[in-house]
Amino acid sequence: MSDDLIQVGRVAGAFGVRGEVRITSFTAEPLALLDYKDLKREDGSVGLTLTSGRPAKGGIVARATEIETREQAEALRGLKLYISRNKLPEPDEDEFYVTDLVGLSVVDAAGEPLGRIKAVQDFGAGDLLEVSPVEGGATWYLPFTREAVPEVRVADGVVVSVKPDEVE
Repeated sequence: MSDDLIQVGRVAGAFGVRGEVRITSFTAEPLALLDYKDLKREDGSVGLTLTSGRPAKGGIVARATEIETREQAEALRGLKLYISRNKLPEPDEDEFYVTDLVGLSVVDAAGEPLGRIKAVQDFGAGDLLEVSPVEGGATWYLPFTREAVPEVRVADGVVVSVKPDEVE
């Protein structure tokens, strides 16, 4: 995958019988997918060119120039959709793109390494950083709150963390 591509959605399947497609959106505002219009595949090739759409639970229902039938839409189920990083606005202070957090080192207040961010998860109660420990073993979760993560230095590749007591 190209480093400048960021996943913004995934085809969830067909909608109706006229070739509309359901897209799960990973953007804060699902209809923003229509503003990006040209969505790419993981390899950078054309994925979908959106021509219209409307909000739907968890994303949008859209028309795309590449899809004319329900069968074509259904065949694309699971297709990951990306845009170039340069199409995204710069995040505000104290805002981060998930893609910028994955891979950062996690250290405690004294600078001792605790692990590396493997993924950012949201099971419904807010964002959690999934951390792979330095010494290996099972991953652990860190709430992505100011209390648990008082400092994020993306440019330095570091997240300063207050390790939860439950984590050995």
